[in-house]
Amino acid sequence: MAVSPFRCFAVSVSSRRNTAPLLALSIVAAAAMLSACSKKEPLPEPVRAVKLVTVGEGAIETAQEYSGDVRAKVESRLGFRVAGKITKREVELGQHVKAGQVLARLDARDYQLSADAARAQLSSATTQRDLADANARRFRTLRAQNFISAAEMERYEANLKAAQASLDQAKAQLSSQSNQENYTQLLADADGVVTSVDAEPGQVVSAGTPVVRIALDGARDAVFNVPEDRRSAIKPGQAVKVRPWSDESRLIDAQVREVAASADSATRTYLVKAALQGSDLPALGSTVQVMPEGMGAGKEAVGAQVIKLPTTALRQEGDKGQGTAVWLYDAASGSVKLQPVQVGAADGNEAVIASGLQPGMQVVATGAHVLTPGQKVTVYRDKYAKPAQNSQPNQPQAQAGGAQAAPETEAKAQPAAAVEAGK
Repeated sequence: MAVSPFRCFAVSVSSRRNTAPLLALSIVAAAAMLSACSKKEPLPEPVRAVKLVTVGEGAIETAQEYSGDVRAKVESRLGFRVAGKITKREVELGQHVKAGQVLARLDARDYQLSADAARAQLSSATTQRDLADANARRFRTLRAQNFISAAEMERYEANLKAAQASLDQAKAQLSSQSNQENYTQLLADADGVVTSVDAEPGQVVSAGTPVVRIALDGARDAVFNVPEDRRSAIKPGQAVKVRPWSDESRLIDAQVREVAASADSATRTYLVKAALQGSDLPALGSTVQVMPEGMGAGKEAVGAQVIKLPTTALRQEGDKGQGTAVWLYDAASGSVKLQPVQVGAADGNEAVIASGLQPGMQVVATGAHVLTPGQKVTVYRDKYAKPAQNSQPNQPQAQAGGAQAAPETEAKAQPAAAVEAGK
């Protein structure tokens, strides 16, 4: 069958209309894929603004302070010399007592019965001794008249000696039992203040169990603890200053008299006792701050020249195995690099640098947390800050700790960099 040319033309036009949208979509998808596979150019890293300090030496200003308390030089823990049940406590915590004053009492009935038994035994021994003595006197007369033999006389003399020994034993037993009865009263050995009560009425205690603690009148000590690394810096006879917590404006002279030979098993610190000097001393148990003379914040003494930096300049690089580090500024290249340092101690709000820096180096003090090695930086300039007044022109003003503000470079920080440095 013949096909009309007009029909063929219509079919061709219809095919073109259906494929045109598909072709357009294919071109758009290919362009999107090409754009996704292409790498974008990285944005240039911003030039950050930092504040610098010039490394210098400064004096240790903060002295070592240890918290302690006031105690008596002699403090006794008193307990009964016999076992028993406490029936009464005669003193209260904080009460001042005199020598010989009764502190507590035990139930003494058992000891009284023992003393009564000893008295009865003494009476029996006395009777036996008297009878033996009478027999010995009577038979001495018979021996003088030769009515008995010498052997018989020696037997009566031996009986007398045995009776006398039994009497002496009974006397000693009665004396011991009387002492046991007296020991049921706990007496103060000397004048002092009750600082602790360790047992109450109704409690059964053994001989020697602490019942009352007494701080004897007289000398007072400031007692404090020092860590192991400071143990060798404190010696007996060393002068210390003691400041009461209740009166911070007052300083009391003291002298170290005793340093523990071994560390405490729990705290691993060493106990130090310093004898307080003077008459008007803080009350027992008062909290004090003890400052040994010649000891600074670290191993250096107060006034020693050391390198100090603000704590904002330190950066922890523990994850990279570098420990503590600072950023050194290279003025020639305008970049920074990491410099490992060793921190010795803290002096107030500054860190004492033991090693790793030399005077004259420039260290980043602010903005260290956003830097990378080799990064270009500019020195931050506060346009609102007042110019420093120095006797010599073009000289940086010294800051605390011996660090000096670094001179500003000619390049000014961009606004974004200034905001980043203030974070």
